[in-house]
Amino acid sequence: MPSEKILEAKKKIVADLVANYKEAQSFVFVDARGLTVEQDTALRTEMRKNGVHYKVVKNTTLNLVFKELGIEGLDEMFKGPTAVAYSTEDMMAPAKVSKKFADDFEKLNIKGGIIEGKVATVAEVEALAAVPSKDVLLSQIVYALLFPITKLAMLTKATAEKLESEGGAVAEAKAEEAAPAEEAAPAEEAKAEEPVAVAAEATETPAE
Repeated sequence: MPSEKILEAKKKIVADLVANYKEAQSFVFVDARGLTVEQDTALRTEMRKNGVHYKVVKNTTLNLVFKELGIEGLDEMFKGPTAVAYSTEDMMAPAKVSKKFADDFEKLNIKGGIIEGKVATVAEVEALAAVPSKDVLLSQIVYALLFPITKLAMLTKATAEKLESEGGAVAEAKAEEAAPAEEAAPAEEAKAEEPVAVAAEATETPAE
């Protein structure tokens, strides 16, 4: 039988984890057996950079913790060594970092997880990892909101340029139509002067 001191220490560990896990937005459980020290260090560093808490926890302890949290159906996931990745700030971060390193390191295997209080399969964790980050989503939302305005501005500009181009063509055509009329004017003046010249010649008779 464990001593009272050991039992109290275990209870405190469970209580502390329950308090921490209550604030988590998602969990990812991984089997990291076989990672080198360098790989494990890189994984922990990346988790930390993304605001993800990462720690190997005994399966018996995890069972007690999640029962306290009212989440069941994790028995299959808690077989073999289990490392827990969770975040209280970004629901997608644990899945994204875990998936990235699972792709890079053959020895790292995703066992499943918990998303918004519900048990998630490996496929569901990987699907969450594929969701764009918050920054990308925000930029996409902003683009979607601004696109109609941008499109209207582009159409307005194109229409204005078209009208300007058509107006210039019309003005040029009118100028070309007016040009022959101006050139014909001297010819008409010449015709008007011809009778006068003929009349003048008729009045001049040779002297006898």
